[in-house]
Amino acid sequence: MHMATRAPCLAWGFGLLLLLLAACQNTPTRSLASTRSDVLAQIDDVVITVADFQERINSQSPYVRARYTSLEHKKEFLENLIKFEILAKEAQRRGFDKDPEVVRTMKQVMIQKLLQQAFDKVRIEDITEAEIKAYFESHLSEFNKPPEVRVSMILVRDEATARKVLEDSRSKGLENAGFRELVAQYSIDAETRERGGDLRFFDADNRELPREIVEAAFKLQNIGDTSPAIKTRGGYAILKLTGQRKALVRTLDDVRQQIRSKLYRERRQKLMQEYEAELRAKAKVVVHPERLAKVVVDTSGGSDRGLQPAPGSFHPPGQAAPQASPAMPGRP
Repeated sequence: MHMATRAPCLAWGFGLLLLLLAACQNTPTRSLASTRSDVLAQIDDVVITVADFQERINSQSPYVRARYTSLEHKKEFLENLIKFEILAKEAQRRGFDKDPEVVRTMKQVMIQKLLQQAFDKVRIEDITEAEIKAYFESHLSEFNKPPEVRVSMILVRDEATARKVLEDSRSKGLENAGFRELVAQYSIDAETRERGGDLRFFDADNRELPREIVEAAFKLQNIGDTSPAIKTRGGYAILKLTGQRKALVRTLDDVRQQIRSKLYRERRQKLMQEYEAELRAKAKVVVHPERLAKVVVDTSGGSDRGLQPAPGSFHPPGQAAPQASPAMPGRP
């Protein structure tokens, strides 16, 4: 089947073109004379050899490699590489290799390779058992949490109003829409009224809420239960149980790998910050922060134009990833 009939393998996106141009710009032309028997294709002065093709194929995941074992699919992949070079050549001819966005993308790829090379010796296996244990013992509250409840509250000024609320059928049952209506109608607590009376999750040792509220909340047994009127300094509160969380108890064995990964990320981040600081100290950096006031930020929100890709992304925000990268089919 001709490549033109394979839609998924021919969807070339703008972001992909940026990456391909960057790759093309830094790929030396091979000598055709010295590799003539291994040449698969030549596009002007660019040569694709058996070794080039094999390297591209074998850099894919096992799943992707399995797609290209037949001669027909190898031809398809080669055709993709040719399209890659043709488009890159035309883009370069039009001067896109000097385009600021292309240059930024190329710098992004170079930075990724630099950091990968600089920190590839930092291994997760280097995090010792002693470090893991020390972290666990100093962060027990992170892995062991007491039971928590979640309630919504209606706060009224007097006991008579509290009785009126409790007599209203909307204060009862699993459905919360009616209770939120009562909150909007009666509650005098402005902060919680804005969120339907929700006090969010809290444990029995909570010190931010009045003690009588905490104790009454933990006496409620089932979701949907409503408390009697509770006298507080601010008035009379009525609580409705909307959520429960059981105690969370985890051992070191439960979280060993989680801690190891966290410590590994922190170690890499620390080394990266030190590395960047070292490079900055060698560079001549002049900053004029007072001129930031001249920057006008467009807050209209009507377009993605001008947004930069997130780190590790090679296609413009708001666009789907291209589908036909020779370097990694199905990804940009």
